[in-house]
Amino acid sequence: MEPEARHTCRVGPDDRPGEDRARLSLPQLRLDDLLTELQTRLETARSTRDRMHALLEAVVSVGSDLDLETVLRRITEGAMTLADARYGALGVIGDEGERLVQFVTVGVTEEQIAAIGHWPHGHGILGLLIKEPHVLRLGEISAHPESYGFPAGHPPMHGFLGVPIRVRDEVFGILYLTEKVGGGGFEEEDEAVVTALATAAGVAIENARLYEDGRHRERWLEASAEVSTALLSGTDPQDVMALVAQRSREIADAALAIVSLVDVPAQEFVIEAVHGDASDEMCGVRVPIDNALAGRVYRGGASVVLPDAREAATDAEVLCRRDIGPVLMVPLGLGTGARGVISVANPPGGPVFRESARRLLEAFAGQAAVALAVAEHRRGAERLVVLEDRDRIAKDLHDTVIQRLFATAMTLMSAIKIIDRPDVAHRVRRAIDDLDDTIRQIRSTIFALQTSPGQEGLRSRLHTIVDSAAESLGFAPSVRLDGLLDTAVDDEVGEQLLAVLHEALSNVARHAQASQATVSVDVGCDLVLRVEDDGVGVPAEGRRSGLRNLADRAQGLGGSFTIRRREGGGTLLQWRVPPTAEHT
Repeated sequence: MEPEARHTCRVGPDDRPGEDRARLSLPQLRLDDLLTELQTRLETARSTRDRMHALLEAVVSVGSDLDLETVLRRITEGAMTLADARYGALGVIGDEGERLVQFVTVGVTEEQIAAIGHWPHGHGILGLLIKEPHVLRLGEISAHPESYGFPAGHPPMHGFLGVPIRVRDEVFGILYLTEKVGGGGFEEEDEAVVTALATAAGVAIENARLYEDGRHRERWLEASAEVSTALLSGTDPQDVMALVAQRSREIADAALAIVSLVDVPAQEFVIEAVHGDASDEMCGVRVPIDNALAGRVYRGGASVVLPDAREAATDAEVLCRRDIGPVLMVPLGLGTGARGVISVANPPGGPVFRESARRLLEAFAGQAAVALAVAEHRRGAERLVVLEDRDRIAKDLHDTVIQRLFATAMTLMSAIKIIDRPDVAHRVRRAIDDLDDTIRQIRSTIFALQTSPGQEGLRSRLHTIVDSAAESLGFAPSVRLDGLLDTAVDDEVGEQLLAVLHEALSNVARHAQASQATVSVDVGCDLVLRVEDDGVGVPAEGRRSGLRNLADRAQGLGGSFTIRRREGGGTLLQWRVPPTAEHT
C-alpha cells in the first residue's frame, strides 16, 4: 500500500480571515491622516505667507505717505484687510490723554455717520482702552461689563478687536476693528498681525507728525515775515488784519480763522478779519468781552483749546452762531500790549488742535502784535512830522503873509483919504474888502492846518455836509470857516450847527433856484453861521416848519435866528449862538 500523499494548502490574501485584513489596512489609514495633516499645514503656511505679504504691503502703504490724515486712513484700511474686519476706526487721543479728539472711520457710510450724529468721545470700552491701553479681543461687545451701548442709527456690531498704537512711549491712539467678515470672532492670528501693523504704524505716524510740524514751522516763518513787512511798509491796517487771519488759518490747518480786536472804551470785541467760509457776514460783529469765549484769553493772557466750542460758548458768543467744533484761541499780544484774540476753528467732528499748533500760533500772534505796535509808533511819528510841518506853515502864514496883507490894507485905507476921485476910492475900498476876506480865508486855513490829519473834527464835518449838498444844488457852494471850530465849540452846539447847516442848504436846493451860495462860519464871542444865495428869495407863502426848527434850535441855546432878502437878490440866513451850551 502506497504511503498517503501529503498536500500543502496555500492560503491567498483574499482567503485570510477578516481580522487579518483589518490589521493590514491600518497603515493605509495612518497615511491618509498624515496626508490630510500635511495639507492642512501647507494651507496654514500658505495663509501665513499670504498674511505676511499682506502685512508687508500694509506697512509699505502706511509708510509711503507723509500726510497725517492719509496715514491714519491707510492704517485703518490695512488693519481691516489683515483681520478681515467689516468696520474699522482709529481714535486719536488728545494731549491730556483723557478723550478722543479725532476719529477716522472706514466701512461706515456717510448716511450712517450723519444718523449717529457725532463720533465717540471715549466712553465704555473705548474709554477703557484709553485708560488701560492694551490689546482687547471680544467675541461679543455687549457682554463686556464696560460696554456703553451704541447710539441710535449705529450699525450692529458684535466681535471686537482693539489694539493701541504707540509713538515712542506715548499712546497716540487706538485701532478698533469690529465684525469679522463671514461671521465668527477675531482669532489670535488676527490679534498678532494687527499688533505688528500697529508697531509699524507708530513709526509712520511719527514721521508724518515730524513732517507736518516742519511744514507748519515753514508757514510760520513765511507768515511772520510777510505780516511784518506789510505793516512796516505802510499797508492799510485792514488789509494786514485780513492777511493775519489768512496766515493763522494756514499755520493751524484750520477751516476758519477770526481776528478780533478790542474796543477798550466799549469793552467789546470787534471782528476785524475772517478767513474761511461765510467771512463777510461775520466781519464787523461786536461781542461784549465778558460774554465771549475769547474774553478769558484776552484778560488772562493764556491760550485756550476746546474740543467743541458749542459746549462752552455763551448765547452772546459769535461762535455759537457758526457750525464750529474744535477751536483754538491765542492772545494777540500780552499784558498791557494785548490788542485782541486770534481764533482758529474746525467744523464739528474735525481734528482738535494739537500742542504744536498752539505753540506756533502763539508765536505768530506775539510777533504780529509787536509788528502792530511798531507800525503804530511809526505812524504816530509820521503824524508828528506832518503836524510839525503844518504848524510851521501856519506860523509862516500868520507871522508873514497875514501881516503883509494887513499892512497893505492899512496903507490902502490911508490912501483913501487923499484920493479925490470917488470911483477910484470905491475901487480901493473894494480892494481892502478883498484883502480882509483873504485874511479871513488864510486864518481859516491856519486853523485847518492845526487839526490833526485824519481827525474827524467839526471843521471837517462841516466840509462834508457842504460837499454832499453840491449834488442836489447843482454847484459847489463857497465855504469860509474862521475861528477855533474844533476847540472853542462844544459837542452839543456843534451837533446843532451841523443840523442847521444841513437844513439851510436843503432849503436852498429845494426853493431858492440859486446858481451860487456862500457858507461862512465865524467863531468869536459867538458862533455865527451865514448862508447866502442868489436865488428868488424867501417866498411869501409856503410851509415854515423848517425855519421854525432853526429858530427853536437857536433859542434853545440862547441865541438868535434871522432870515431876510439880500441886497441884489437872494436870501441871507444868519444863525447866532454861544459857542458853548453852558452859556444858555
